[in-house]
Amino acid sequence: MNIIIKKHFLLYNGYKLKCSIGKSGLNYNKKEGDLSTPRGTFKLGMLYYRKDRLNKPECKIKKKIIKKNMGWCDDSNSKKYNCEIIFPFKYSAEKLYREDNIYDLIIDIKYNCKPRIKQKGSAIFLHIAKKNYLPTKGCIAIKKNDFLKILPLIKINTKISII
Repeated sequence: MNIIIKKHFLLYNGYKLKCSIGKSGLNYNKKEGDLSTPRGTFKLGMLYYRKDRLNKPECKIKKKIIKKNMGWCDDSNSKKYNCEIIFPFKYSAEKLYREDNIYDLIIDIKYNCKPRIKQKGSAIFLHIAKKNYLPTKGCIAIKKNDFLKILPLIKINTKISII
């Protein structure tokens, strides 16, 4: 069973959860920095979480603790474009260890992975929503409690369909 993103809702396993999407809406032709969420069906990658803020999450997918030196490369000039990196890093990269809580739980949405195409977009995640479900820079975001409700139901072969 796939996770479905339809307008501003995440539908999965009987749940209908409010979510936020990219400020520019949904797009079949996503580009780096365009603030849109890519349309399509994608595999899910690893769960990343903040051990200092959460107990070990219950889930069936691989998980990794977010450390202070972890990031995600968003610079298409790098060979590590759209991949997890370790700081210090000479190219542009987003920090995964943040002061706010939106990256306390992250699932990597496997967008623009095989092959990675320069300028097609990077760091597309399912993560925790900001207050009032403010738009994202291209990710899907849900409330922390909702994330924790669906997380144990997500399997290794679960995909996300953004329609």
